[in-house]
Amino acid sequence: MSKDFSRQNLSGRSFAGQDLTGAAFSGADIRGTNFARAILIGADFGNARAGQQSHWLIGLLIGVGCLAALAGFISAYAGALVGSLMVAPQAQPFGFWSGLVVLVVLTIFILIVIKRGLGAALGVFSLTVAAVVAMVAAIGQAEAIAATVIQAVAIAAAIAAAVLGGLAISVAWTVSRAVVIVAITAMVVSSIPGALAGADLLASNVLVLALAVSAVIDISLIGLSLYISWQVYVGDRRYSLVRTIAIGVATFGGTSFRGANLTDANFTQATLKSVDFRKANLTRTNWFRTTQLEQARLVGTYLDVPHLRQLANTKEGQDKNYDRQDLRGLNLDEANLQGASFISADFSGATLQHAKLQGVKLVQAQLYKTDLTGACLTGAFIENWGISVDTKLKDVKCDYIYMQLPTRDDPDPSRKPDDRNENFKEGDFSDFITPIIKTLDLYHTQNLDLREMASTFKTLDLFHHRGIDPTAASIALKQVAEEHPEAGLEVVALEGRGNEKIRLQAIVAEGANRSELSAEYFARYQQIKALPYSDLQTLLMGVAEKDERIRGLEKLLENALHQPKFYVETYQNQGEFVMTQNKGNVNISGVQGNVSGVAAAGENQTMTGVALGAISGSVTNTINQLPPSLDPDSPGIKELLAQLQAVIEAETNLPDEDKVEALEQVKTLAEAGQKPEDNILQKSAKTAMKILKGTASSLPDATKLAEACVKLLPLISGLLLLV
Repeated sequence: MSKDFSRQNLSGRSFAGQDLTGAAFSGADIRGTNFARAILIGADFGNARAGQQSHWLIGLLIGVGCLAALAGFISAYAGALVGSLMVAPQAQPFGFWSGLVVLVVLTIFILIVIKRGLGAALGVFSLTVAAVVAMVAAIGQAEAIAATVIQAVAIAAAIAAAVLGGLAISVAWTVSRAVVIVAITAMVVSSIPGALAGADLLASNVLVLALAVSAVIDISLIGLSLYISWQVYVGDRRYSLVRTIAIGVATFGGTSFRGANLTDANFTQATLKSVDFRKANLTRTNWFRTTQLEQARLVGTYLDVPHLRQLANTKEGQDKNYDRQDLRGLNLDEANLQGASFISADFSGATLQHAKLQGVKLVQAQLYKTDLTGACLTGAFIENWGISVDTKLKDVKCDYIYMQLPTRDDPDPSRKPDDRNENFKEGDFSDFITPIIKTLDLYHTQNLDLREMASTFKTLDLFHHRGIDPTAASIALKQVAEEHPEAGLEVVALEGRGNEKIRLQAIVAEGANRSELSAEYFARYQQIKALPYSDLQTLLMGVAEKDERIRGLEKLLENALHQPKFYVETYQNQGEFVMTQNKGNVNISGVQGNVSGVAAAGENQTMTGVALGAISGSVTNTINQLPPSLDPDSPGIKELLAQLQAVIEAETNLPDEDKVEALEQVKTLAEAGQKPEDNILQKSAKTAMKILKGTASSLPDATKLAEACVKLLPLISGLLLLV
């Protein structure tokens, strides 16, 4: 069956329960069409016309007119009855005073409706009636009871008339302004026979006065009906009961999407009055520039919240406050949200493709499974935001970002890049964020207390484009660290993609000026890089004698330059971030996660560091530098690591990417065996052991690698003194 219904007349047809995924209804007439429980994922209703068919509209017009006329008649009758009490006291028990009591009660009722809403006014009226009835019953006087009954009838009639009138005009608003005029006219015209009926028993000499009192009350009640209907129209929650009834009446016989799946459906510029969306799945549904959406039945959906409905409809939220709002599933593609505040808001499952998010506050915002493809995040504040591996950040545009909100105690909101005179170059932000997402599970399984680290350290991120001179970078970092000992600068990780890009990450103390440190580092790097080779080597030997870690850092940088894909290496397990378990995802505050030897890639890249053959040769060379065992019957660290390497390379159940990762860990263990006194290498070796155990545990117990790890890893750990 064809799913192209564009510009067709589908009025009155039924598609209930049908699978219409991706169907086209653009420009179609769907008035009175039944889509209840239909699957309409990705369907296009752009410029479609929904609502009620002509015969339903005629019936609704007649019904509104009759309801309005009834309200006008009752209000005038009640007014005339009060007039009768006041101008003919001899004809009624307690006469004038009964009428005055009614006037006072109605006046108070009207004031409460205006100040507190219809629900509060009805509640006060109910309590008052109960109290008066109890008091009169206690008195037991026949005339008092009779007067109370008359007063109660007059007041109840007046209130009923006001509510009915408000309901009639509210229903009329959902049809057209012309119908509103018809309803008001019906109320006024029907007031005349109502007033005459209420004053019919009065003597002719007081009839005019009674009608005058009736007119005053009638006009007041009609005015109250208009006020109630207007508040319903503008979405005042205090009149939600009337609105619910009015919308329910107005959508009867209209287009129905009740229970339908409208995920990713498009209603751009559609007319949606008198449409039933109850229990529909509206995830990422596009409501851009729809008309009369406020006249649809939206109970139980995010569209029932006026300011969210307006946001979804206009996609304009610049500088507005949406703190702690439930924005799950909202379609805000290409929305202008610059400077808006979304602190603790929930965007889970929403789409913000190509949205303007410059300067937005996303502090503690949840963005699980949120699509930010192509969005602009320049100047956004992302402290403690929650992202997951399902958060889409492809092609995000970002010149700079802030890791924290500025406070009185900490006016530096942790800008990245750290140098305030520099911006992210193309692709920097993606490289900045990708390792966070790719290493979430690894952090969780290693049980690292990252919150404790975040309370002590901040990070300095240094980006090198189009290659890096490892020697110059190592010396420049060493010089900056010595020049600013109070900064506590220490490299913790690096990332790279060959000569294309290298990022160094260092920890610095809480009060360090990262912008100045970044600028000074690059200035020194350029100066050192420009030195003749001989001078550079002399300088390197001088600093290397003072700190052997300089050679280690140089080696890591050289290694990163030879990686064909995106590569991450940890120099030390520290960083500026916070992770907490939440709904199966991880909240991240700060910048970057570091896992020793983990290769991380973008969405379309494989998690691999180097080709299997290259890493195998590198591991073999590193193991061969270890001393052999002196006892032929008792293998040493060299022999055990060689066995482990051979088993990894021969394991058929392990993908090449995982083999590369496992061999990286074997290399780390071999390096630790060469320098057992190096605390940093010892820490790296412990992490390598955990990763190897995790790799083995993912395989069936009968595989050779799983069996070898059970046997070899405890022996290796013992020889390396990894306690």
